[in-house]
Amino acid sequence: MPFKSPYPDVEIPETSVYDFLFGDLADEDLARIAVFDSATGSETSYGDLRARIDAFAGALAARGVKPGDVIALHCPNTAAFVIAFHGILRAGATATTINSLYTPPEIANQLRDSGAIKYVTVSLLLPGALAGCAEVGLAPENVIVLDGAEGHESMMDLLTSGAPAPDVTIDPATHLAVLPYSSGTTGKAKGVMLTHRNLVANVVQSMSIITEERDDVVLAVLPFFHIYGMNVIMSVTLKVRAKLVTMPRFDLDEFLRLIHEQRISFLYIAPPMAVALAKHPGVDSIDTSSVRAVLSGAAPLDVELGEAVKKRLGCGMVQGYGMTELSPVSHAIPLGRDEISVGSVGLAVAGVEFKVIDPGTGEEIEAVPGGRTAPGELWVKGPGVMVGYLGNEEATNETIDADGYLHTGDIVEVGPHGEVFVVDRLKELIKYKGYQVPPAELEAVLLTHPAIADAAVVPHPDEEAGEVPHAFVVLQAGASLTAEEVMAYTAEKVAPHKKVRVVDFIPVIPKSASGKILRKDLKGKTAADFS
Repeated sequence: MPFKSPYPDVEIPETSVYDFLFGDLADEDLARIAVFDSATGSETSYGDLRARIDAFAGALAARGVKPGDVIALHCPNTAAFVIAFHGILRAGATATTINSLYTPPEIANQLRDSGAIKYVTVSLLLPGALAGCAEVGLAPENVIVLDGAEGHESMMDLLTSGAPAPDVTIDPATHLAVLPYSSGTTGKAKGVMLTHRNLVANVVQSMSIITEERDDVVLAVLPFFHIYGMNVIMSVTLKVRAKLVTMPRFDLDEFLRLIHEQRISFLYIAPPMAVALAKHPGVDSIDTSSVRAVLSGAAPLDVELGEAVKKRLGCGMVQGYGMTELSPVSHAIPLGRDEISVGSVGLAVAGVEFKVIDPGTGEEIEAVPGGRTAPGELWVKGPGVMVGYLGNEEATNETIDADGYLHTGDIVEVGPHGEVFVVDRLKELIKYKGYQVPPAELEAVLLTHPAIADAAVVPHPDEEAGEVPHAFVVLQAGASLTAEEVMAYTAEKVAPHKKVRVVDFIPVIPKSASGKILRKDLKGKTAADFS
């Protein structure tokens, strides 16, 4: 029997993301601060935010953007991101969000795959954006630079153009709202097709456990281009009419300053930030008494680390679980449930059911009264499950079965309260500071080096980052190469979080009879193990 959420099913409004978040904005909320932009010190009220979103949508429509078009959004966490993102959706278009750290080839790959017709970015990221656009033939006049750049329209140009927001009719259940890119359980990044209903449903589901309140002040440093930042931090906060404090990148001193000066009450973090909160001496020099809750996601959080943060800040400390393909949240720990270990990812949110499947036999693993189950792969079903991968029916069918369960690739156990513990994973992804790093992508880059005959990449444990990419390299006969040269070569071609950080040279890459790399035979090993 599947495990069910302990929470009653919730009604999912059949509406667009814009109407769900802003359609019921009350008069008394218009003057409330929606976004404080730490980069500029500016504040945007809920009334002004909605007006600017409408104006941005109207300007896009006046420039030929129509429902179903895809627009790339490449921008750090700022108020401008919030306006542009929701303006794109308000116009009926689909936003494909691009990692702020992407290199031009990575940008070009996403543009090519998504079919984006316009590109929205900021001046800091413009050189790489233009190089990526040039590679796929997207003309510079289709690039909007939110903070202004010569030869490009700016956000101010769009907001003052006077075009009314378009009259758009969509089917929330089928119309794509966003197209973020995820590596799934393996391989290169794929476009994850998420509808308006997917996003609306997951906000409603998340609110069954993640109890943000109207008077909370929420620090948004985890990137909005990632589904966690986009639909949990940004959308949940806006829905409850709380105050969103944006940070364009993580800097510990600035992070601590904002907690103190803005009286942050709700923190969303990834495990590397938990390390800083638990251990950095600078935390003791600020007043953190305003913080009532910290929620960690994006990668597994160690129970001792979670308890250390909880003790040091004197607040609620919880953990959640999700995937881009789930919109993203499927599990979280409710605040105040101290009997549930912070080392777990918590209970299923409302509307989610899940199975735990023995990967060896394919049999369903049953609950153990008062104890923990045997380990198995987590399969999740609910209204947040994606439509599929863009243009990749094979990968879609490998991930979502005929009964609608999404196969996560994570190995879990279920505890006595129905809480889930992630204990291992089938999928091959490396989690560097919460970012997904697909080994196959790095292997493909390594194999373009003329001195490298073969290569394999596996996760290597790292206290600060969680895991770093560890490359095992086989050199061509007679070739010479240092570890530093290998790392420098890959660093030129990938985003910083994907860089190879450990290199070992070995005589041969272990592979199965079918040619598949046996990563399990490489994990935890060094060159000395193969000499």
